Amino acid sequence: MARKYLLFLAVFIVIFAVDQAIKYLFLAGFEYHTKCISFTLTFNKGVAFSMFAFLGPWLKYLQVVLIGGVLGYLLYRKDLMRRYALPIGLILGGGVSNLLDRFIHGGVVDYVYWHCGFDFAIFNFADVMIDLGVLIILVLSFRHKEEPANI
Repeated sequence: MARKYLLFLAVFIVIFAVDQAIKYLFLAGFEYHTKCISFTLTFNKGVAFSMFAFLGPWLKYLQVVLIGGVLGYLLYRKDLMRRYALPIGLILGGGVSNLLDRFIHGGVVDYVYWHCGFDFAIFNFADVMIDLGVLIILVLSFRHKEEPANI
């Protein structure tokens, strides 16, 4: 079990650090544009697709409560950490990194903008890692066969 917690912690730290390092580059002025994709700094005051931006500064406190609740639940349900240590590390590493942005910059630092054929949302590395973590949980959940309950 200790190995699963170490895996979670290592993934969490790596995702958090890589995301913050990339964001630092954009905060320092990096930009790059091609025909289909632009790497340019924006600040998202909401969550995905700027939803809940109307909550203003309260959004970050709501996210602190949600992340704290997830961590508490994971401590309670140790079996979930055994099964999903890697994707949970991806999700929480990205989530905490985005949350830190809200406290430091007033919004999440986003920088990847796809605009080839259609306009897509602007996102960042943490968002991709969160999505990847959810995808891995879904795949593992469908592959995991629950033992029938003895009733």
